[in-house]
Amino acid sequence: MGIVSWIILGLLAGAIAKVLLPGRDPGGLIGTTLIGVAGAFTGGWLSAKLLDRPIQNEFFDLATWGSAIAGSLVLLIGYRILFGNSRD
Repeated sequence: MGIVSWIILGLLAGAIAKVLLPGRDPGGLIGTTLIGVAGAFTGGWLSAKLLDRPIQNEFFDLATWGSAIAGSLVLLIGYRILFGNSRD
């Protein structure tokens, strides 16, 4: 899977993470999108290193999507913890 595929996957994973974790985000749509892209990369890396389950090179692999969404959720929660009160 190329870099463009990972970016698209990250955009979709960020949107899914936002739906699963609704609320006001400090970064808005752009911040959530960037968190989704970073979460896709982070989730894939953690899956390969910690779970010893390398991500397949297929866009429609369930494990790839699961790790991207999980990584996005983790980063979104961390982002809200660190910067959650900046828009009050």
